[in-house]
Amino acid sequence: YFWTTRLAMDGEIQGDTLHGNLYLVGGGDPVFTHADLWKLFRQMRGLGVARITGDIVIDDSALRLPAHDPAVFDGQAMRPYNAGPSGMVINFNALRLTFVPEPAPLVDPPPVRLASATLSTPSALVAAVPDSAAARPPRILTDPPMAHIAIDNEVEATPGHCARRWYKALDAAAERTPKGERLRLSGTWHDACGIKDWFVSPVSPQRFAEEVVGGLWQEMGGRQSGRVKHGKTPAETTTLFVHTSRSLADVVRDMNKWSNNVIARQLLATLGASDSGAPDMVSGGARLAQVQLAAAGIDTTGLSVDNGSGLSRTARITARGLGELLKQAWERPFMPEFMSSMAVAGIDGTARKRLRDSPARGTAHIKTGTLNGVRAMAGYVIDQKGQRHAVAMMVNHANAGASREAQDILLEWVWEGR
Repeated sequence: YFWTTRLAMDGEIQGDTLHGNLYLVGGGDPVFTHADLWKLFRQMRGLGVARITGDIVIDDSALRLPAHDPAVFDGQAMRPYNAGPSGMVINFNALRLTFVPEPAPLVDPPPVRLASATLSTPSALVAAVPDSAAARPPRILTDPPMAHIAIDNEVEATPGHCARRWYKALDAAAERTPKGERLRLSGTWHDACGIKDWFVSPVSPQRFAEEVVGGLWQEMGGRQSGRVKHGKTPAETTTLFVHTSRSLADVVRDMNKWSNNVIARQLLATLGASDSGAPDMVSGGARLAQVQLAAAGIDTTGLSVDNGSGLSRTARITARGLGELLKQAWERPFMPEFMSSMAVAGIDGTARKRLRDSPARGTAHIKTGTLNGVRAMAGYVIDQKGQRHAVAMMVNHANAGASREAQDILLEWVWEGR
């Protein structure tokens, strides 16, 4: 399975000008990036087009979606994992902020004091030194380029070591003004951290797509007389270029290895596209998921599918049901792709720090799950005799985080073949 994203026009090209509108038609590709958009725009520039007399219209109607509030789960609306699905999502709706330390201003060194005299230090012998008391805020770079989102850098530079979770000392807030959105960054920053990347989701997927499309077209030297906006693609348009996504197997690998919630939401909505009777594609996807699992012989008692991702307090499944799913998947032709999509304990993905010093390192393909009060893992383990086992363990408790060691012990126990 593949997704397509295309560029189309409703006018004609004369010289360096497209007389009409340019349409970016999304297909719900979960992993479409601004690099993919750059390639499409590069092909446009290759035709010689530098100016568009009309609008650049983004069509995200491929997915029929319910309203999404990014703050409803945990109040952290700007965290990228809370971004909602879209028919034209770009970069998982995440803006990368790169923090670059700025060198402190140079000052003259203090004078050299001898026993009974004070001598000025010859400037030819001793260079100026950094003023440690005048640390400068870090320079902040944004990627991808934003057309109208301005950055207000209120981050304070302070001395000290770089904490492991340095980003906890930072805060971001989006504000809408008559001139456009502003992203206000505040908190503290230590130069000892060096160059660091921090990701935020400042606006809705629709607004984010408009900002990226407009910013990238400008960066590539393009101009347009109209606006960048959302709308439907007319029936009578000419397709110019088509981008084809990576395969479904590759996309599922990205999702499971790194617990990517945006991909999970996109996949459920894509599944729901075939349920025309549902009020939206998310609820349609949830219904079809249950139907297909039941048809495979899996006990769906107590099963509740919410939005496709793990960010839900209403999604439910039993450990037995999860184990049955793993066993059914093992017997299907897609088993190799499914198993390899999971993180390998002690090696990569979200399980790279699990079993690192254990002889069982590298023997478990698992999908992990972590919420406040929840710790879960499920997957496959190969024991010392070469036998594969399906394993599932879920803990719901205020101290669920403390169960990680018990989960690792379970994996080792299965590996030992007891």
